[in-house]
Amino acid sequence: MARYNSIPMPRASLHTIGCRLNQAETALLGDQLRSRGYDLVEFGRPADLVVVNTCSVTDNAEADCRSLIRKIRRSAPDAFVAVTGCYAQTGADVLQKMEGIDLIVGTQYKMDLPRYLTSLERRPAPEVLHTRTVRRDDFTIEGIGEYEGTRANLKVQDGCNFMCAFCIIPFSRGHERSRRPDDLLREAEGLVARGHREIVVTGVNVGRYQCEGRTLEDVIGMLEAIPGLDRIRISSIEPTTISEGLLERMAGPSKLCRYLHMPLQSGDDSILQAMNRRYTTHDYAAFVEKAVKTVPDLGLGTDLMVGFPGETDVAFANTRAMAADLPFAYFHVFSYSPRRGTAAVKLPGAVPSKTVKARSEELCSLSRAKRLNFYHRHVGQTVSVLFETRNQSGLYTGLTDNYIRVGVPTEEDLGNDLRTVRLTGAMDGLALGATVERSSVQPIGA
Repeated sequence: MARYNSIPMPRASLHTIGCRLNQAETALLGDQLRSRGYDLVEFGRPADLVVVNTCSVTDNAEADCRSLIRKIRRSAPDAFVAVTGCYAQTGADVLQKMEGIDLIVGTQYKMDLPRYLTSLERRPAPEVLHTRTVRRDDFTIEGIGEYEGTRANLKVQDGCNFMCAFCIIPFSRGHERSRRPDDLLREAEGLVARGHREIVVTGVNVGRYQCEGRTLEDVIGMLEAIPGLDRIRISSIEPTTISEGLLERMAGPSKLCRYLHMPLQSGDDSILQAMNRRYTTHDYAAFVEKAVKTVPDLGLGTDLMVGFPGETDVAFANTRAMAADLPFAYFHVFSYSPRRGTAAVKLPGAVPSKTVKARSEELCSLSRAKRLNFYHRHVGQTVSVLFETRNQSGLYTGLTDNYIRVGVPTEEDLGNDLRTVRLTGAMDGLALGATVERSSVQPIGA
């Protein structure tokens, strides 16, 4: 009888630092590697290849990237280390000086990274695949993202033309460009075939999607036609890019979640002008009023930045007042981080770090109170929850379409199940409830 030697598959692990778009891209890279014969293992387990998808949005993010690379080299000295992502684009000069990196892949070549792994032999100096500018062409992406759980991210857009004074993203990701409709539909159908019931549409400036005469609203319509897809959620979106049609679709019988995360950044007009944002506080508040009137029980989140140059006590007070007055369910709070190459680094009026910390803590406390209030408003209501996993307290948890995290006591495995739940109470970060029927409810919009 002939004997065959079993050739072990090379092991690859991937790690993401940063945003939901980075997570979507890492998931696609993982799928490409698997199709090329790699065995994907959890990050931290022994691997022949480690891919680090980096972030450059703040100094802390870049420091985290460097720290992680050093940790990988200590724990896996023989692994081939490939670094990609935004920091690989804006900080390639710094990364080249670090020990233990074998391949640096900038934005232009990021989604083709697996094609450049012709050998996993360690290198005395990193190979660098990098261009200063990024092509503006509409694009396609190989593969179907690798995700666990109910939700999957779908990248539909990349790049940004807005040039906010604090932001490095136009330099790390380039000009706006969109994914071809047939290609994003192909991946979406593949994600649903793998069992994902919710898709999160993501991009750098997702509301600016424009390809082959189609807009973001058209993309949502395409996705709604996919059998087996129950929910479509839009990730962070600029307020000036949301059409009335999108709001009306969200309000009507639709698979589109009643959820908007719209960055505000500051509630002071002088700071917004210095940031080069494209609206005034009045514009933003007027749009919020229209959105909450159009979409019942809208889950509304935002981003707030503290410590931008020139942020006086009065300017911060304006931000806090606006954050308190508008019907936000929560906000993410960020401290301003100077970025080399952005307009804001030249601005006077640096805010002391102690002041930035105090302001951040104040807004974070307000956000927790706003979330709890939003949850309490829904107590007594019957809602649809797409369940994900059991938490440390033994409650099975999931999300409503308007982004309420719900936990129910049950011995059942509710993972990836869509159930009707009556909300009975609320605590910090979690609404409590009880399922009112055993069978899954009809998909939203059915």
